[in-house]
Amino acid sequence: MENPPLRSLRLRDMAVNERPQERLERHGARHLSDTDLLAMILRSGSVHLDVLGVSATLLAQAGSLANLLKWTETDLRQIKGIGKVKALQLITVLEIARRILIQQGGETPELSKPEAVFAHLAPLAAGLEVEKFWTICLNRKNRLIKLVEITSGTATGSLAHPREVFREAIRVAASAIIVAHNHPSGDPFPSSQDVKTTRQLRDAAGIIGIDLLDHIIVGRPEADPTHRGYYSFAQAGML
Repeated sequence: MENPPLRSLRLRDMAVNERPQERLERHGARHLSDTDLLAMILRSGSVHLDVLGVSATLLAQAGSLANLLKWTETDLRQIKGIGKVKALQLITVLEIARRILIQQGGETPELSKPEAVFAHLAPLAAGLEVEKFWTICLNRKNRLIKLVEITSGTATGSLAHPREVFREAIRVAASAIIVAHNHPSGDPFPSSQDVKTTRQLRDAAGIIGIDLLDHIIVGRPEADPTHRGYYSFAQAGML
């Protein structure tokens, strides 16, 4: 969207319903100019220049939003009205944008091996004091379509009904799923309930026609007698 001329950028001169936040609420982010979007991140300006003026100055010096990807915190702090906190906020947003650009056209993770599933879920499970149960929806190449949290239970157990486990997999047309849950104790060895749940899901998968590739229990290597940090029902020959 084309940016407004500098003479119209003073926030106090705008009607309330024409200010960036109000237009964002009414029309959505796609209807904001580049200057408006930057203003929404910065939130405030300086004593002598309001937030729209700071945003316009930043954009004018960078030349475009894309050029801002090359800017450092030091570069940003050269703009009057941008201190350390605002510079770090912008650097964070720019890094997110950079990573999105890198990932565009790239493939999502392949989760065909238990260790890959464990690596993907370990950050989610770290520090949890309750059990959570996830469904990992996969395409024909065993690449991630969507990760769905099914339940969040107590420290002594969680329940996962086949209806809930397969609902999102059906909706996203998954070819296969892997289910997983964590053990807050860190020891991933399965309980009798874990074994029962796995058998129920295996039987349901046969009826629904979506392959159940594995059930992974996520623990911690230091609490696992095998030092792997996870238990795989497929590896154990229980699927």
